[in-house]
Amino acid sequence: QVQLVESGGGLVQPGGSLRLSCVASGFTFSSSLMSWYRQAPGKERELVAAITGTGGSTNYANSVKGRFTISRDNAKNTVYLQMNILKPEDTAVYYCNAVKSLVAYWGKGTLVTVSS
Repeated sequence: QVQLVESGGGLVQPGGSLRLSCVASGFTFSSSLMSWYRQAPGKERELVAAITGTGGSTNYANSVKGRFTISRDNAKNTVYLQMNILKPEDTAVYYCNAVKSLVAYWGKGTLVTVSS
């Protein structure tokens, strides 16, 4: 069974940092494209960052470039999202996503709240 489990969300003040983790199981992690998405209340789910299987290529939404960093550790079947200089508009549920062949898999999400 494919499983993606996110962790690391929480409440943080503007300008603060958080690191999200996603532990994957049930598929060949090292060959999969991994991504982080987020969804704020009343908004559509949007792509935040993506990373190729080897970690050699990454993509970021314009709104997070220079502040967020996606990385992966294939030996641990884990993808990370380091979030720095957080803003209130970063508040959302963050979801881990895996793409393998024709199928996309989703975690249950972890809530990030940026507020003073």
